[in-house]
Amino acid sequence: MRLYTAHARAGSPPVLAREGFSWLALLFGPFWLLAHRAWIPGVLALCLAIVFAVVAPTEFAGPLELLLAWVSGLFGQDLRRWSLARASYELVAVIAAPDEDAALARLLDRRPDLIGDALGIPVPA
Repeated sequence: MRLYTAHARAGSPPVLAREGFSWLALLFGPFWLLAHRAWIPGVLALCLAIVFAVVAPTEFAGPLELLLAWVSGLFGQDLRRWSLARASYELVAVIAAPDEDAALARLLDRRPDLIGDALGIPVPA
């Protein structure tokens, strides 16, 4: 079982963020953050990667890049959640499920009011 946090905002589909280490964030770092709309951390990580590659002495550039990648893997999901909170998404549930589809099904079972937003259907007031 994996843990997911569910974040919702009126008029937008809910977003699920998996808890724990992210291998894709480790491998793709700033680009993974940017793909998940974590703009501020993504741009800062990209700037750091460029600074490490250009300014740092050769013997330190590699280890610094590896450190940045490791930190991205460790804290990537947390930075994603922080960015969601800045975009007015609220934490609505913590869900244990084997995969993201099952987590979404459990969320919509627990919170039927989010079904319209999840499917993109306007719900009458």
